[in-house]
Amino acid sequence: MKIYTKTGDKGTTALYGGTRVPKHHLRIEAYGTTDELNSYIGLIRDQKIDNRTSSTLLKIQNELFTLGAMLATPPEKEKLKNGKDRLNIHKISSHDISFLEQEIDAMDKLLPQMTNFILPGGHQTVSFCHIARCVCRRAERLAVQLDQNESIDTSILQYLNRLSDYLFVLARKLTLDNKAVEIPWIPSKIDS
Repeated sequence: MKIYTKTGDKGTTALYGGTRVPKHHLRIEAYGTTDELNSYIGLIRDQKIDNRTSSTLLKIQNELFTLGAMLATPPEKEKLKNGKDRLNIHKISSHDISFLEQEIDAMDKLLPQMTNFILPGGHQTVSFCHIARCVCRRAERLAVQLDQNESIDTSILQYLNRLSDYLFVLARKLTLDNKAVEIPWIPSKIDS
């Protein structure tokens, strides 16, 4: 497989099924941001973290590839003429979303109750996790916008929403694991 094809030299790219669109197309932005998120999750996984978290993040990375493939498939290319799925890969399912919820609940049991918003930071690994959370929120916003223009599978939106929650709770867990301090956000009063 050749790395460069020269087919994108004029600013277009192909979606799954062959439809060519501009590289700034909303669908490209959505799955490109998902790819960016996947890279940040890889960065978190490369840190000194426990095996369970590392395995969970690897599972999430694989699911994000699936999600990206779903986003790269325009609705008219999802089904063959006989009604069968054209996308011959696993799709994000309610099981994948439930898994994230179970992981959130398991981590949350170990954490002190949150009484304030928390400022991102405290440890490099925690900061990487907050960056991934922000990229996940951007991917979710783009997917919502795409869904308003052309319908996408609702599991995509649910998964991204739950994943951002997972990444927030993971950042808190990694703060605890690394004996870092959570810094609460305390709004300052403005003297007028």
